[in-house]
Amino acid sequence: MSRFEAEQEAAIMLERFEGRHEKLQAFLLSRFEHVREHLISDQPLNRCERLLIGAYFTLEYSLEAAALFNPSIVPHPDQSGLESGCLRFVLSLRATGEGHISSIVFRTGVISRQIGISLDEPSPFVAAADVHPNPSYDKHLFERKLLELGLLSGLTQQLMDQLPDHFSFEQLTLLSSQALRRDRLGNGDTVRTVESVLSLARANYEISFNTGDDCSERAIFPTSPTERRGIEDARFVAFEDGGQTTYYATYSAYDGQLVFPQLLETRDFTKFKISTLNGPEVENKGMALFPRKLGDCYAMLSRQDGENIYLMYSDQLHFWHEKKILMRPTYPWEFVQVGNCGSPI
Repeated sequence: MSRFEAEQEAAIMLERFEGRHEKLQAFLLSRFEHVREHLISDQPLNRCERLLIGAYFTLEYSLEAAALFNPSIVPHPDQSGLESGCLRFVLSLRATGEGHISSIVFRTGVISRQIGISLDEPSPFVAAADVHPNPSYDKHLFERKLLELGLLSGLTQQLMDQLPDHFSFEQLTLLSSQALRRDRLGNGDTVRTVESVLSLARANYEISFNTGDDCSERAIFPTSPTERRGIEDARFVAFEDGGQTTYYATYSAYDGQLVFPQLLETRDFTKFKISTLNGPEVENKGMALFPRKLGDCYAMLSRQDGENIYLMYSDQLHFWHEKKILMRPTYPWEFVQVGNCGSPI
């Protein structure tokens, strides 16, 4: 289309959508930068053309169109400006949209000294997070996770042997690209292996929001390949250790076939770190971390088999190797499933 037609289309697009989203133009320009390298022409583009291209690669999605459920509640990190005896809280929810894709959204509110509960009016806007690859990976832990997933083959071991003890995503990507170039005529096993290794790396990442965004505007939407069909059932706890509070949440990432237990952590609900949970006892859904250590160990309730409830201990937050039976089905109506593993108080 001509430059004049592009400017007309951009004006129509902004008229339709700018009132529905905050900072829309900045978002569309950043989206354009993501695809700039794929342009087939080096012709200079004006702002309207860049906005229009960014819009072509953007999908408006209704996060809560299908359901809003599975709440989890913790004290808000900011308790300033409240009357004595009141408590401000953060409520996380599973938001399910079109195509049954789930994400994590937040609400805030106050519990009064009379135990009255009031929810703050949520913002009509949603803020997109900035995604940052994990700045560094521990090679020993990464190899252990590859082994658990059945991915520690001769090829992956060669990749690992070339990496330092702590490596970056860029280093892993470079070696993976070299392996693919060496095996351009292979049978596809190299491609599948490399994609699986990179997917595991992408499952460990960080996201951040603008500190000025309202908490109800922050949506944690699926980002990594392991999450492409949704993020489910976050269970937040305010974890106390050494006088510091860290908010942890176990959740389930779903790629359409497999469930990947993940751990989310934050101190302020503005910056979040996402990591894989590891170990032979980390499988399926239904794990809830205790809000403090028991002795020198972390503890979790779990329901890996969908039937019994277990108690798990570990001296490492990200690795779980043992579980003990805590409760079995007793009554006929429990034979399908004993309760839901909620967050312990």
